[in-house]
Amino acid sequence: MHTSHYDLFPTIQVQGYETSCVCGWEAIAIQLQHSLAQTQKQQNASICIECYTGVDVLHLQKELQKNLAVDICLNSEQALREETYINTLSQPFLGGDDPIFGWLSNLRLPQLFAEDKVQDLRKQLQSDGIKLIVGLGASHICPHPDILIYADMPRWEGQLRYRRNEAANIGTNNHTTAAHLQYKRAFFNDWRICDQWKKGLIAKWDFVLDTVHNDTPKLVTGDAVRAGLEQAVTQPFRVVPFFDPAPWGGQWMKEYCGLNPEADNYGWCFDCVPEENSLLLQFGADTIEIPSINLVFDQSVPLLGEHVHARFGDEFPIRFDFLDTMAGGHLSFQVHPLTEYIQNHFGMHYTQDESYYILDCGDDATVYLGTKTGASPDDMRADLEAAQRGEKRFDDERFVNQWPAKKHDHFLIPAGTCHCSGANSMVLEISATPYIFTFKMWDWDRLGLDGKPRPINIDRGMDNVDFSRDTEWTQEHLINQFEAINEGTGWREERTGLHEREFIETRRHWFTETVPHNTDGGVHVLNLVEGAEIIVESPTQAFAPFIVHYAETFIVPAAIGAYTIRPYGPSIGQECATMKAFVRTTLPRK
Repeated sequence: MHTSHYDLFPTIQVQGYETSCVCGWEAIAIQLQHSLAQTQKQQNASICIECYTGVDVLHLQKELQKNLAVDICLNSEQALREETYINTLSQPFLGGDDPIFGWLSNLRLPQLFAEDKVQDLRKQLQSDGIKLIVGLGASHICPHPDILIYADMPRWEGQLRYRRNEAANIGTNNHTTAAHLQYKRAFFNDWRICDQWKKGLIAKWDFVLDTVHNDTPKLVTGDAVRAGLEQAVTQPFRVVPFFDPAPWGGQWMKEYCGLNPEADNYGWCFDCVPEENSLLLQFGADTIEIPSINLVFDQSVPLLGEHVHARFGDEFPIRFDFLDTMAGGHLSFQVHPLTEYIQNHFGMHYTQDESYYILDCGDDATVYLGTKTGASPDDMRADLEAAQRGEKRFDDERFVNQWPAKKHDHFLIPAGTCHCSGANSMVLEISATPYIFTFKMWDWDRLGLDGKPRPINIDRGMDNVDFSRDTEWTQEHLINQFEAINEGTGWREERTGLHEREFIETRRHWFTETVPHNTDGGVHVLNLVEGAEIIVESPTQAFAPFIVHYAETFIVPAAIGAYTIRPYGPSIGQECATMKAFVRTTLPRK
């Protein structure tokens, strides 16, 4: 058995704000009373608590009313338009009956509110006394409060609340709707609306409220949170990984990531997806959880770098995740949309190019990649449709290449290339970020975890499969495209991809001694793919030494510039390896 040192809860210690966080509803009320006194309007002041979708507004309101002496308490969501109107307004972005896909919303939060209801609440806020307004859009109703609090909610926790029937989509009462439909609506509509509104408020936060655990809420000053975000981009850091089971899930991550051994399986680990991961900021003895996307919004250029920000704006374009099929099953046979397709059908401006790096595998591991030479698109479509009708199994051996895989192989998967990992593999997936856009064409005659068939998209998939990526082309261009780049004392660097159609460059370093790195003005994402432990250091002591364990993904902000990596602890004297990804500025050499 492997002894796991994988850190499930990486934190960023914020210096200089050790006493800025309070815990529990009573302590929060005392802190707010103190802040009211400092406004010199303690008898006639307004407290606004803006809430991200997924926050339990009624619970929050109840606890504050119980612990905080206020004269008027209002719920801003009373001013929302009728549910039927919000559904109609949102419908163009929800993809009709499609269970997965929609169109990225351009709605803005004020559009969801009825002006007459807004004016009525604003009139009540003009009354004398202490006024508290809570909920989504509270800062729209009360744009100039004496105290502005932001109650945030990480997307992963929001998804878990959908699964537990504890949350509804914006302006609806759909708590019991299937969680995957709530997720779709949140992904395409709700999160877009809330994120656009949040961006304009970050600089104004007086406090941030963490209610991921409703019974142990935490309140921290806005100055402290902003300082934490500023400090984060001056050092390497990790976001909080989350794990999920899958119909094909395996057993590797249980052992190597220290997960619950009693769970049936874990299929996914999202180890670097800032849109959905959390960031843990530690203030003295207290830690708060916020969405890591806040860092991208607030510190875009120091984090991403000028050239990456110029291309992607405040989006984090690189994703690292794990796909565990060890003692599990094949992933679904799938393809990702071509750039023009994702632009025309979903409103995304870039697509999910990706690669599979084999972190570990069994002797029988395989990767399905590219169509077989001479395969007919019409015949493959007909075979997939017959399989979907239950008439036969899809004849994968006739249409798809099956390549043997071994540890440290790297398979490149530009969009339009049909693919999937076979059983008994532990894949580090390195990809562009719009990960929801996967067209499953065959799922090996199995059911999802809910006991129902998972959605299949043969038409969309076949519209995107590039049959020129046949056996010979795939072998020549997509498998183990290793190229020696550089070397020094005790280290060597290889370029491993990605394909020229993909904007991500990947480099592997093998080393027994210190390796020099430089961000060259662009964000780096790395994973320790070989070795127990390494240490990341600044040649100028600009940041504290940062320790990384096997299989951990970490981010090096663009602003750091020069840094070094060397074996540490049990890895001293042994050969280690990292995989590094960054946004390339030039095409790879031929």
